[in-house]
Amino acid sequence: MNYLNFDLEKAKNTSKELNILLADYHLYYQKLRNYHWNIVGRSFFDLHVKFEEMYNDAILKIDEVAERILTLRYQPTSNYSDYLKLSNLKETKSELTDIEMVNNLIEDHGSILTQMAKVVETAGECEDEGTIDLIGAYIRELETTTWMLDAWRMNTESTRKSV
Repeated sequence: MNYLNFDLEKAKNTSKELNILLADYHLYYQKLRNYHWNIVGRSFFDLHVKFEEMYNDAILKIDEVAERILTLRYQPTSNYSDYLKLSNLKETKSELTDIEMVNNLIEDHGSILTQMAKVVETAGECEDEGTIDLIGAYIRELETTTWMLDAWRMNTESTRKSV
């Protein structure tokens, strides 16, 4: 029975793109844990808490993405070896400065946002409004988080623009 009212065969491409997003989120989650554990210096109190907030959010999205793949009647990828092959993200070392960590996360956000756009595009091809709605909310949230991280790294004296 097709309770979703769209072509499940067409949803195969959406499932593929969602699995790549799932891999991205797993690497992103682990990177956030790494940074949370290894942040030092003057930014410790701010970033230690922020990274924890971010990885708690990422773990929820991991579950939601996997459940969406299952809803589409496909199998979510569930092995780290596969995540490493599929993901658009790369692992980093633990010994980074606060600014290197934030710069890396902002770069990863760009890759994740690009992958989310691919998911939305393929979901649109089979009129999968549930996936479009889910990922659309993720896009908005990640853009806001990226803006906040970017604001944190700014030199306010030289980068503030008036309206």
